[in-house]
Amino acid sequence: MAKIPENHLDTGDAAATPGTLYLVGTPIGNLEDMTFRAVRTLKEVDLIACEDTRQTIKLLNHYGIETPSISYHEHNELTRAAELVVHLEKGDNIALVTDAGTPGVSDPGYRLVALAVRHHIRVVPIPGASAFLSALVASGLPTDSFRFSGFLPAKAGARRTALEAIRHSPRTQIFYEAPHRILEAVKDIVEIIGSERHIVIAREVTKLHEEFLRGRAGNVLEDLQKRGEVKGEITLLIGKEEAEPAQLHGAENNVVRRVRELMRSEQLEEKAALKQAAKEFGLSKSEAYRELQRSK
Repeated sequence: MAKIPENHLDTGDAAATPGTLYLVGTPIGNLEDMTFRAVRTLKEVDLIACEDTRQTIKLLNHYGIETPSISYHEHNELTRAAELVVHLEKGDNIALVTDAGTPGVSDPGYRLVALAVRHHIRVVPIPGASAFLSALVASGLPTDSFRFSGFLPAKAGARRTALEAIRHSPRTQIFYEAPHRILEAVKDIVEIIGSERHIVIAREVTKLHEEFLRGRAGNVLEDLQKRGEVKGEITLLIGKEEAEPAQLHGAENNVVRRVRELMRSEQLEEKAALKQAAKEFGLSKSEAYRELQRSK
């Protein structure tokens, strides 16, 4: 059995102790986006479960990792998850990786993790690159409240229904989208959510041709139409609904009254009351705080 990373040594009879399942984040484009801990873990576990062994071998060879690997993907995870749990129960340590990013985020992994948890097997995350988080922090859109929903529906009707549901969202919405569908998706955003809504298209994040298209939906649509074919992996971000000045002023006045009401009726401290009131009215904490300060 391979050496267990020293920060996770167990005591007692090793043969009778279940192994550990490590969820290892891998680069989403740039091979340098690999942590020292991730490399060490992949070298020391007994087995690496890969979404695509042909893809992962490139990473393993780059870092001189010789650990045996086995496939674990959406087409075999139902049976392979059970097989891997048997290995874990016997004391093997296994690392789960996907082709890129964090296992379980729009990639295989959930079924194995859930099964391991049910069998009381230790599950340890090894943080790494994430396409949607990298896109979010560089987007320029609000990061205080957001929702990641994986891929937009492929069919037009379902996609339009999903967009309608977030038309009045008070938070940044994040999706993955296929390059051959991005133009139609942005057309739907313009029609359903509006041409003035701020959106960002993050393309090929961390890769050689990384690009961010930022602006009002109508302007971004014009840019895409001029380009023609769009290539690469895409993260689509949609800004929260912007209130009209008069509406915003009314909401801020209401949030001040709500803060005082929560402090009086529920005996909350100002900070806790402000946080709850801002959430109720769809304002950021900073917006609510500024209005509260102006009212004093």
